[in-house]
Amino acid sequence: METTHVVLESPVGPLTVVVTDGALSGLYMEMQRHRPLEERFGVRVDNPDAEPFAAIAAQLKAYFAGELTTFDLPLKLNGTPFQRRVWEALRSIPYGETVSYGELAKELGSPGASRAVGLANGRNPVGIVVPCHRVVGSGGGLTGYGGGLERKRYLLDFERGNTERALF
Repeated sequence: METTHVVLESPVGPLTVVVTDGALSGLYMEMQRHRPLEERFGVRVDNPDAEPFAAIAAQLKAYFAGELTTFDLPLKLNGTPFQRRVWEALRSIPYGETVSYGELAKELGSPGASRAVGLANGRNPVGIVVPCHRVVGSGGGLTGYGGGLERKRYLLDFERGNTERALF
């Protein structure tokens, strides 16, 4: 198993992109909650134009340019079966829209599991690509986000076409 990483600049600050065996396995923001230790990212690649980093960087660039609404990248996500079910469900939330933790739990067939959904959501290893920022509290309010609420607000505003405020 080969794991490597690169750091890319973005409107939400530097993103550490981790690839394992050619597939995206991590996308971490600075100061992100549940961010693994740097040693787990593997060797740092100095050339972000090398594959598969170039394809990941191109899709992130297109997303932040407002040209891409759904990512199409090979993923290698390590988690429990429940976490992987939650992460797969996150991918079905349309660009610019939100769902509550409770709605997501119902969609997964576990209506009483909103807390478990929230915990799995917080452990999502590839934020932005698997859009955990699109999950909100039951009243529609912003609650918890591993990258910080300011980043969550920025991503949601960005996806809704409100690009007036700069984050970083």
